[in-house]
Amino acid sequence: MGRSRRNKPKKLSHKLLAIRKRLRMSQTEMARALELKVHYSAVSNFELGTREPDLLVVLRYSRLAGIPMETLVDDKLNLPDMR
Repeated sequence: MGRSRRNKPKKLSHKLLAIRKRLRMSQTEMARALELKVHYSAVSNFELGTREPDLLVVLRYSRLAGIPMETLVDDKLNLPDMR
């Protein structure tokens, strides 16, 4: 028996990039703000969609942006204006 693939959010990478740009942070600054213990390239991989962040990282992004986590993972929801 194999595992079935789960649906992955298609817009997540674009939303993560938009959040970083709206917060006017570099990838290195974002990695620090997210408390990632890895190189800033992890942020780049999230934004390019080559890697999917784990659940706790998505939670940290949502808290930094001040939006519900659901907004990030639900492709039907758009990011609100951030001021």
